[in-house]
Amino acid sequence: MKALALFSGGLDSLLAIKIVKDMGIDVLALHFNMGFGARRDKSALLRQRLDQIGVELKIVDIRKQFFENVLFKPKFGYGRYFNPCIDCHANMFSHALSLLESEGASFVISGEVLGQRPKSQRAEALGQVERLCEGEGLIVRPMCAKLLPITIPEQKGWIDREKLLDIHGRGRERQLQLVKEYGLEYYESPGGGCLLTETSVANKIKDIQGRREVVFEDMELVKFGRYMILPDGGRCVIARNAEENERLSFVHPKMSKIELLNCIGPLGLVENSASESDKQLAIELTLLYGKSEADKNYKVRFEGQERSAKAFESKEKAREFLIKE
Repeated sequence: MKALALFSGGLDSLLAIKIVKDMGIDVLALHFNMGFGARRDKSALLRQRLDQIGVELKIVDIRKQFFENVLFKPKFGYGRYFNPCIDCHANMFSHALSLLESEGASFVISGEVLGQRPKSQRAEALGQVERLCEGEGLIVRPMCAKLLPITIPEQKGWIDREKLLDIHGRGRERQLQLVKEYGLEYYESPGGGCLLTETSVANKIKDIQGRREVVFEDMELVKFGRYMILPDGGRCVIARNAEENERLSFVHPKMSKIELLNCIGPLGLVENSASESDKQLAIELTLLYGKSEADKNYKVRFEGQERSAKAFESKEKAREFLIKE
């Protein structure tokens, strides 16, 4: 018998996998990359956590599909920020269910805990997820299964309902007790989560959405860099460090790169549709955050040409352009 597990990397999903594996069930952990799980690649951390319990990991890239089918048209709306939690969970379950046959598995498990999250882990929401993904009866939630209707794997004796748990609410005492019992060293502390629940990311997406068509490349734009609203309404993004330079160094269909040629500093991006004065200001702001001086001429590459420019006068005044987070 084999199960597929939704694995976020969090403690609850790790414990859920351990519980089912200890029943003699083969488990394959699936981590769905929908683009907003983290700002950095955490595949090594995910594998480290699963290695403790002897379970393999499969990472599935669903970023494009999530962007096109879920992010802007959730049937069950958003949480407090820009988080379509119910639709997002249903989407991941749909992908997992579609993999059952090819992976030789019979059901899906997750680490959800009834009452832990106000939007997506209410009893009503769990039912909505199952109906939306057409997975009724095939989804087992080991952490709170005794508080939920019996599932097909339990009915058929594939798993022992008595060995499943009845955890409810936001407390972590029982989870931490299980950590001690299982001798787990590596697990994610509470408080982490989806970037779509961060004010800064949500505000940037809403700003772009209210201004123009949102394109797939914007999903990187909202996660990295200083996001600025310029006087004539143009938007620019300026990297904060070398890592962000790399993350923002891609072709964006609606933005142009600002590359510094004779000083060390950040990469900038400014909208193609911005006014000429906003574009010039974006260049000056990019220079400001580099190793440059306000009264010295510098060279930048912009829109296929070299330009001369000076750095903006002060970082204090530049902060006025930052989007409110």
